[in-house]
Amino acid sequence: MQNRLYIWVILKTCMLQDSIRVYAPATVANVACGFDVLGFALYEPGDEIIMRKTNSNKTEIISITGDGGKLSRDASKNTAGVVVDAFLAHIGQKIGIAIELHKKMPLGSGLGSSAASAVAALFAINELMGQPLTRMEMLPFAIEAERIACGAAHADNVAPSLLGGFTLIRSYDPLDVVQLSTPADLVATVVHPHIEIRTEDARSILRKSVALKDAIIQWGNVGGLVAGLLMADYALIGRSLHDQIIEPLRALLIPNFAQVKQAALNAGALGCSISGSGPSIFALSTSPEKGKQIANAIADAFKQINIASDCYVSFINTEGPRVLD
Repeated sequence: MQNRLYIWVILKTCMLQDSIRVYAPATVANVACGFDVLGFALYEPGDEIIMRKTNSNKTEIISITGDGGKLSRDASKNTAGVVVDAFLAHIGQKIGIAIELHKKMPLGSGLGSSAASAVAALFAINELMGQPLTRMEMLPFAIEAERIACGAAHADNVAPSLLGGFTLIRSYDPLDVVQLSTPADLVATVVHPHIEIRTEDARSILRKSVALKDAIIQWGNVGGLVAGLLMADYALIGRSLHDQIIEPLRALLIPNFAQVKQAALNAGALGCSISGSGPSIFALSTSPEKGKQIANAIADAFKQINIASDCYVSFINTEGPRVLD
């Protein structure tokens, strides 16, 4: 028996790859009423990581594309490098890793750009090392990497990017993340207007306390949205996509927001709100055709005030990160 185990370990070691290319998806966080506790993954856009083992005994980010020179190449200051170092320390391995990061989504968009980089790198290193951890076991490393990006270790972007689909963060202490069922026909439209909103600014305008009557409305909507997802009740999903607390404040940072949202609803959206801290807008519908109509309506509303935008229409990505080659 011991000989068989020894042979299996040797074979497993020999089968490990020396390089890998991984894609991790963008995400919509908050999902209207679920501030810091709800999120879902998209199929596009996302980030790619090419990772290989080296003899340097350190983690290096050797190149980044698509960031306009804004992201740090210092592995200790980039979410992709941070998760790799934390992962290797956890499993007790000291090897060299070279990372090429290809940003294929806009930075500062409210679509979880830093989370996608962290998840792609984390998924890649776990694959290179023979999958010692499950996705749920990897999640705390991705959460901590978010602290580097925005100063807060939150999971509403990294959890859906890593696990796929809709996720509910029931608790942070202890961490308790629930994967929710996703109706097969649910389609997300995301429009990223070409304006910039810093996450720190979007958080700084939030109130430190809320009225009980507003909290009750918000709790009801979160419960309604979760129930709507579980029952594939699109009408209930639509009624629940209402943010009583956060959206009224963050909407002030997005030009023409009220008209943009109304344009989405007029085009047939179940509901429409701000993705993460913005400025991206998301809407849910029940078909790609409807999703494209909504995208055009939102883009036209921004165009009326001379703001260009990028549009994405995607089914809910229940897969999460994946190996490309």
